This record gives sequence, C-alpha cells and structure tokens, in this order.
Amino acid sequence: MPLGLADMRANVPTYKGLLLRGVGAGAVSGLLAGLVGVLVVGPPIRAALAVEQARPVEPGGHGHGELFSRGTQVVGGVLAAVLVGVAVGALFATAYAGSRRWFASQAPFVRAVTLSAAVFGAAALLPAVKYPANPPAVGDPNTVEYRTVLYLGLIAAGLLVAFGASYLASRLGHLNRPVRGTAVALAVVVAVVVLLVAFPATPDAVPADVPGEVLWDFRLASLAETATLWLGLGVVFGLLVDPAARRARAVSPAA
Repeated sequence: MPLGLADMRANVPTYKGLLLRGVGAGAVSGLLAGLVGVLVVGPPIRAALAVEQARPVEPGGHGHGELFSRGTQVVGGVLAAVLVGVAVGALFATAYAGSRRWFASQAPFVRAVTLSAAVFGAAALLPAVKYPANPPAVGDPNTVEYRTVLYLGLIAAGLLVAFGASYLASRLGHLNRPVRGTAVALAVVVAVVVLLVAFPATPDAVPADVPGEVLWDFRLASLAETATLWLGLGVVFGLLVDPAARRARAVSPAA
C-alpha cells in the first residue's frame, strides 16, 4: 500500500544530510563553473585587457602589468569558484529544506531543479538584463560602490519576487494547475517589469574603443558561468537527494 504523506515526510533526509549534499553539489557545480570561467569567459577577458593595455597611460599613472602568472590566475579562479559553490550549496540546502512544506507533492529532484532555476532567474538573469556584466576595459572606478549597491539591491528585490511567487503558488493550491501557474506567471512578469523600470540605469557608458563583439562575448560568457553554477547545483543536488528519499520510502514498512 502506498505510504501516506506523513510517512513520506518522515523519511526524507535530515537537515544535516541535506546540508552535506548541498556542500557536495556546490563543490561540483563550482568546479564546473570554474572550468567554464577558464575556457569560455577567459578569451573575452583577455581581449578586453588587450584593449585596456592599448590605451595611452595617463600622466602619473601606471602601466598595466600582470601581478600573477596565467597559471596562477587559472588555478586561483577555479579554486575561488569551488569555494563559492560550497558556500552557495550550503545556502541552497537550507532554502530547499524550508521549501519542502510548500511543495511536498513534487519529487525531490523536480523541487531542487525548480528552486535552482528560480534563484538563477532572480539572482543572475534579472540583474544581467538590467546591469549586464562588463569586461575589465569598461567601467568607471569612481562608480564601483554605486553600481554594487544597485546590483545587490536588484538581486535582493529579485529574490523577494521569487519568494513571493512561491508563497502565492502555495496560497493558490486550491486552484487547478493551469490556472495557478498562469496567475503566478502573470504576477512574476508584472513584478519584474516594475523592478526593471524602477531601478536606475547603469551610470557607466561603454567606451568607443571596446568592440561590441568583445563586450557581448564577455556578457554571455559570464551569464553562462553563472548558469552553470546555479543550474548545475540544482541538478547535482537533486540527483543526490532524490534517490535518498526514494530509498528511505522503500525501506519503510508498508502500512
């Protein structure tokens, strides 16, 4: 006889188990993102640095030189991505544990991938639309703090939209799935449009000597790196959690 909902909830991994899986999944996705950073993001960065180095040095300025060798930069970049992935994985596992009460009817793998896609959309895709990443040759150093505040503010607002969407979906649970999905989607679209209009434009213009191809290669490559981190995290975490939940249910005594 199939297990009841209470039995299913009782046999899911503990928070400690979820945390360990989140850290492991974060390390894997961070490593993958780091490799994407080296292989995909690296070329447009080098092209942008070539543009920056070709500019005349201002009086009293310093020439552009590498502080670290290329090999050190590659290893350091991949290691940093892994560490970020571990931290993000721990936070993701915590968010996943909190979301189980809202989407208990979904399989663990589906819930993990859905959560990672939602966070990617709120914390990466939304900011990339309003404030796309710029290579080293673009950006005024004097506006770094202002741009950081805008970027982090939009991420926070996007995460609130994602949280509100999940809460709205749980509150509309009495509706059939197409109606509920349409209502949530419309609410998200309206909220995103409001955020894109309300937040001010980026204060920095793109210099004329930066080729458009280099600019957009960097932006798309950076987005691909972030997508690898978040979506890879959801897939790997789901693969680690879903079989564990199924095995726990399988060994439970039939009612």
